[in-house]
Amino acid sequence: MRAVIISEYGDTDVMVVKDNVPKPEPTENQVLIKIYAAGVNPVDTYIREGTMPRKRPLPCTIGFDAAGVVEKVGLKVTKVKPGDRVFTDNCKTGSYAEYGIVYENVVYILPDNLSFQQGACLGVPYFTAYRALIKRGNAKPGDKVFIHGASGGVGIACLQLGRLYGLSMVGTAGTIQGLELIEEQGAEKAFNHRETGYIQKIKAIVPDGFDVIIENSAHINLQTDLELLNWGGRIMVVGAGQSHAKPPPIAIEPTLTMYKETSILGINLFSPESLSTFHEMVAAVVNGAAKGAVSPIIGKEYPLEKVAEAHREVIDHTRGSRGKIVLNIQ
Repeated sequence: MRAVIISEYGDTDVMVVKDNVPKPEPTENQVLIKIYAAGVNPVDTYIREGTMPRKRPLPCTIGFDAAGVVEKVGLKVTKVKPGDRVFTDNCKTGSYAEYGIVYENVVYILPDNLSFQQGACLGVPYFTAYRALIKRGNAKPGDKVFIHGASGGVGIACLQLGRLYGLSMVGTAGTIQGLELIEEQGAEKAFNHRETGYIQKIKAIVPDGFDVIIENSAHINLQTDLELLNWGGRIMVVGAGQSHAKPPPIAIEPTLTMYKETSILGINLFSPESLSTFHEMVAAVVNGAAKGAVSPIIGKEYPLEKVAEAHREVIDHTRGSRGKIVLNIQ
């Protein structure tokens, strides 16, 4: 089979597409998926660079999110069968390949109304959004939510889930197209975070502050976010500039957390607590898709041979974020 192989950590050139990679075989509790599309997430770039605390043994294939068709199942697998359309957020052998192994407990039936490309966007972005908004953020209907960087994969997921759960949302994007997109997806107000003075405009329309803030660039915006919180507000850190180099320390005014009793909380989709609630997250996302409320937006699609370009785009956003980046495998 064809697969992206990494033999050393480093820049995008360490990813090599190789032919004739042995097709993996499932054990008794595993499922072999013929992968049609793989989602590209920022965490994939951190793993490629070797900046994550826990490094993968080399050589390896990276990628968590995938969608495709069940090719073969282990002897004890009962949840899915060959021919089923499925998606996963945790491909054991890496999703940047024509075939991948997934444990039975983390493979899910792909709703009929979603394409394979959309299925490859469901896992990490939507589960992260649900955990940030509903589980750790404890957002309730009517709560005011600010999504700092709302036009990417997680941002769009937050908007769609937030609309489903009755949240009042404000978001930012960096392009005209991105601003139009987030308003289409549920933002009541949209601001360009590349414009000087956008924070003052936000404060003017939400003077009491937000109940929950979803932060994609905490290494830049954390102090500003603290100033935008309501009493008891929560900042959910889903991104903090981990790629390329460790960001320098940032300064915040800690008294702001004391005065309004606010919180700064990090999101790790694979923490023990998060893993214990996966069935709830999956049910929420799949039910949302069945209602038409969850419908991933594909920003850009790349063939497997252009995986390096996809990695550069997911971090640099040279033309602004607008939906999710996907690799077409088959």
